Amino acid sequence: MDAYKHILVAVDGSDTSNRAVEEAIRLAAEMQAELRIVHAVDEAALNWDTGYADFGEIRESYRKSGAAILDRSAAAAHEAGLKADAKLLESDSVNRRVSEIIAQEATAWPADLIVVGTHGRRGFSHLLLGSVAEGIVRVAIKPVLLVRAK
Repeated sequence: MDAYKHILVAVDGSDTSNRAVEEAIRLAAEMQAELRIVHAVDEAALNWDTGYADFGEIRESYRKSGAAILDRSAAAAHEAGLKADAKLLESDSVNRRVSEIIAQEATAWPADLIVVGTHGRRGFSHLLLGSVAEGIVRVAIKPVLLVRAK
C-alpha cells in the first residue's frame, strides 16, 4: 500500500473528534504526510428561528468557536512536530450538509485520506442526531477512517 501524503481530519471539539486528531497526527507522522485540520460551520443550524437574536452575531460566534477548535487541534499537531494547516469551512448555502462541505474540501485539497471521529450511536438516538461521519462516508470519494473514542 502506498503511504498517504495528504491527510484531512475533521474536528468539532468533542472528545471523539480529539481522538480523531490524535490518530491523524499519528498517521501523518508515521507516513510523513501533510495534515489539514478542518472545521465546518453548520449553516443549517443557523437557519433555526432565532427570534430576537442577531443572525450575524450568532454566525460570528460559530466562527470564533470553530477557530478556537482549530487552534487547539493545530497546536496538538505542532507539539507532535508536525506541520499542519487549519481551515474553517463555510457553506454558500444553508441547504448543504457539513458532511458535503468536508468531503468537497477533501477532494479539492486533495486529501488521500479523511479521518473523522464517530460516536457510534445506534437506533433512536442515531435517527434523531444523525451522523456527520456517516454522511462523509456516503458522499466522499476519498477513503474515510472512522475513529471511536477510547
